[in-house]
Amino acid sequence: MNRPGHAPASRLKDGTGPGSPEAAALDATWSDPPGLLGWLAAVNHKSIARRFIVTTFCFFVAGGLLAVVMRLQLARPGSKLVGPDLYNQLFTMHGSTMMFLFAVPVMQAVAVYLVPLMLGTRSIAFPRLNAFAYWIFLFGGLMLYVVFVLGAGPDAGWFSYVPLAGPDYSPGKREDFWAQMITFTELSALLEAIVVITTVFKLRAPGMTLNRIPLFVWAMLVTAFMVLFAMPSVMLASTMLIMDRLVGSHFFNPAEGGDVVLWQHLFWFFGHPEVYLIFLPGLGFLSAMIPTFARRPIFGYTAMVLSLIATAFLAFGLWVHHMFAVNLPELGKSFFTAASMLIAIPSAVQIFCWLATLWGGKLDFKTPLLFVLGFFFILVLGGMTGIMLASVPLDLQVHDSYFVVAHLHYVLIGGAVFPLFGAFYYWYPKITGRLMSERLGRWNFWLFFIGFNVAFFPMHLLGLKGMPRRVYTYQAGLGWDAMNMVATIGALTIAMSVLLFIVNAARSLRHGAPAGANPWGAGTLEWATESPPPPCNFHAIPVVHGRDPLWEHPRPEAEGAQPAFTHVSGLAADTRELLATTVLDARPDLRLNFPDPTIWPFVSAVAVTALFIGSVFTPWAVVWGSIPIAIALTAWFWPDRAETSVHLSLERKP
Repeated sequence: MNRPGHAPASRLKDGTGPGSPEAAALDATWSDPPGLLGWLAAVNHKSIARRFIVTTFCFFVAGGLLAVVMRLQLARPGSKLVGPDLYNQLFTMHGSTMMFLFAVPVMQAVAVYLVPLMLGTRSIAFPRLNAFAYWIFLFGGLMLYVVFVLGAGPDAGWFSYVPLAGPDYSPGKREDFWAQMITFTELSALLEAIVVITTVFKLRAPGMTLNRIPLFVWAMLVTAFMVLFAMPSVMLASTMLIMDRLVGSHFFNPAEGGDVVLWQHLFWFFGHPEVYLIFLPGLGFLSAMIPTFARRPIFGYTAMVLSLIATAFLAFGLWVHHMFAVNLPELGKSFFTAASMLIAIPSAVQIFCWLATLWGGKLDFKTPLLFVLGFFFILVLGGMTGIMLASVPLDLQVHDSYFVVAHLHYVLIGGAVFPLFGAFYYWYPKITGRLMSERLGRWNFWLFFIGFNVAFFPMHLLGLKGMPRRVYTYQAGLGWDAMNMVATIGALTIAMSVLLFIVNAARSLRHGAPAGANPWGAGTLEWATESPPPPCNFHAIPVVHGRDPLWEHPRPEAEGAQPAFTHVSGLAADTRELLATTVLDARPDLRLNFPDPTIWPFVSAVAVTALFIGSVFTPWAVVWGSIPIAIALTAWFWPDRAETSVHLSLERKP
C-alpha cells in the first residue's frame, strides 16, 4: 500500500519482450532527453561511452599526426621542416596525448559501454558521476590542444622531468597547463574506476557469481583497482610541480631542501603501472574474442584470472627500472631487475591459455582474429626487448636511445592497439547494428601490421648505432639516414591504415550489412540483446547459469532472435529501478532507484574547468572558482520532490 501523500507506485512491471507496452515504457524511461539540453544532460552509459570512444579516437588521430610530422622531420639529415622548439612541443604533445588522452581513457570508454551489457544490468553505477568524468576528460584534453595551437604547448616531454619542467628552466605557462591536464585526466580515470568497481560488485545479473564473470570484465576490474593506487601518485606529483611553479614551494628544489629524484619516483610509480593499465584491458579483449573465433570456451579460466591479479601486483614493483641511470643503491636495482623479469611469468600463462584455446578450436579467420594473431607476433618481440632492458648493464648502454623508443612502441602498440582494433571490429556491430567491411578490414590489418614493423623495427638498430631520442635533426654520414627514411615510410603506411579504418567505420554506419543480435555466435551476455541495444539494455533481466550463457541455451532458430533465457521480472518499467545483487554469489539483494538525467554534471565540469584554468594565472582563482562549483554541486545533489515521491512509493517493507 502506498504511503499517504506519496505518488502512486509504478503499475508497469518489466519482464516482457520487445513490442509490449511494458518494454516501450522501459525504453522511454531509460532514454536520454531530446534536444540540445537533453544531449548535455544525458547519463545513459551507452551515450556517454560512444562520446568517450569517439573523443579518445580523435585524440589518437591528433597524436598520430604529430608523430607523422616528427618522422617527416627525421626522414632526412639536416631537415628544416620544423625547428627545435616546435619539435620539443611535438614529441611532448604526442606522448602526452597517447598516454593520457588515448590509451587509458579509450579502455575505460569501451568498459563503460560493455561492462553493464556483459553483466546483464540496465545501467552503470553512478550514471551522473560517469557523465561528469567524461566532461572533465573532454575539457582537460581540449585545454591542452588549445594552448598548443596558440603556440604555448608543453615542451619538457610527457614525463616532464624536473628541474627541466620547473620554474627556472621552463618559464611561462606551458608546463602549468600540462600539469593541470594531468589532474583533469587522472581525476576522470579515478571516477571511472569507482564506477566500474561498483558496477561489477553490485549490479551483476542473478547467478553471475565471481567465477562466472567474463574475463574482459575481470581485466577491467583489476585495471580499475590499479587506477585507484597508481593515479594519485602522478596527481600528487603534478600538484607539487604546479605549487613549485605558481606559489613558490620547493618540493623539487635541492637548493631549498627539495629533491629532484622525488619527481621520478612519484612519476614512475604511476608510469610503469600505466603500461599495464593499457595492457590488461588488451588482454581482456583477447579473452573475449579468442573463444568466439575458436568456437570453444577459454582454456584455463581460473589461471587467467589469477594471472591478471598477479600482473597487477607485480606491476607496482617495477618502476625503478626506468631509473637505472639514476644514482640509486645497487641492491635496489637488483630487486627491480628480478621483478621486471618475474612479470613475464603471468603473461606467459595467459599466452599459453590462449594458444591452448586456439589449438583445440575451429578457427574462423575474421578481421578481429587477424589482429589477435598480430598481437602475438608484436608482443613477443616487445617482451624480448623488455627482458633485455630489465638488465642494468644493457639498459645503461641503450638508455635514452631509439632502442627504447622501439621497445616502448612494440609493447604498447602490440599489447594494446592491436587488440583494440580487433575489439573495434568485434563490437562495432553491437554498437551500431551493422558489420564493418571484411575486405577493408583485412587491408586495414595488413597495412597496419607491415607499416608498424617497417616503422619501428629499424629503431632498434638506430638505437644500437647510438642515435639518441628526442633530437630534432642529425648530421649526414652517421649511418642513420637510410633507416630513418625506412621508418618514415612505415609511419606513413600506418597513417594510411588508420585512414582506411576511419573510412570503413564511417561507410559501414549506413552501408554495413545488418548484424543481428549475435553475428559472431559469441557466448557472453552482451550478445543476448539487440544490436544496438535498447536504452534499457535488457527488457527482462537474465538469470545466468554459466560462464558462456549464450552457449548454454538452445540457439534461436531465426537469425537475430534472442535465446530463451530464464529471467527475473517485477521491476518498475516507468521509473529507473535496478536490481542489486550480492558481491560473491550474485543473489538478488536490493531494488535500487537510479537518478534521472540532469544537466548539473555538465555545469559542474564547466565550473571545475574554469577554476583550474584560472589557477594557472592567479591562486585567487581557487578561492573565487570554488563558489560556482559549490552551487553546481548543490543543485546536482538537491533532492527532487517528484522523483523522491516515486522512489518512496516503491519502497517495500522488509
